[in-house]
Amino acid sequence: MVNRGWWFVAGAGAGVYAAARARRVAESLTPQGLRDRVAGLSLGAQLLAEEVRAGAAEKEAELRDRLGLVAPEPGPPALHPTHTTPLQIPEEGTT
Repeated sequence: MVNRGWWFVAGAGAGVYAAARARRVAESLTPQGLRDRVAGLSLGAQLLAEEVRAGAAEKEAELRDRLGLVAPEPGPPALHPTHTTPLQIPEEGTT
């Protein structure tokens, strides 16, 4: 008798689980559910891009520090240098 009761409870539990799972799947296939999934994917992609940018900036700063390079000025890169240093050509016989 105990064995039948256990199987009844197990079957009822499996039925409740299957019904809840089917309801979730059905809700996820509605327009609102699909919109939520797309929004979640978009947010995930944005977070990943931010993490990659932050990691790249951190690694660049670490490499610049290790190599003794000067950090670039913030903002867009200049197309033309604002100041130039003239080349100094050594005179013959002074080298």
